Amino acid sequence: MTATVLVYSDNANTREQVRLAAGRRPAADVPPVEFLECATLPAVLKALDEGGVDVCVLDGEAVPAGGMGVCRQIKDEIFNCPPVLLLIGRPQDSWLATWSRAESAVTLPVDPVEFADALAALLRRRLAARA
Repeated sequence: MTATVLVYSDNANTREQVRLAAGRRPAADVPPVEFLECATLPAVLKALDEGGVDVCVLDGEAVPAGGMGVCRQIKDEIFNCPPVLLLIGRPQDSWLATWSRAESAVTLPVDPVEFADALAALLRRRLAARA
């Protein structure tokens, strides 16, 4: 069994930071992860419509569709929307993450320990809800 993590950012370096920080398995008690990378909003919406995504990691600094707006949109439009981990530019932006209805937020650049902990917590929550 694997978990699918959708990573949305227009920046390939940010997507790479996410993959490297999470590794193959962000924690011992969660399944290995497979990444589904998206660089555009239409790609995100298509992937979520197809299903099978366990957690979304959205870049709040993405252009032209920022991750905060994307998060709010998918929370409104996707039935049983996966939990969202939002990447924010500054700790002071955490209120915007709350506005967007993201379940968790970490700052850029990605801190591997903080990111892996946040991702693992969301995976645990999602997998428990499925059971």
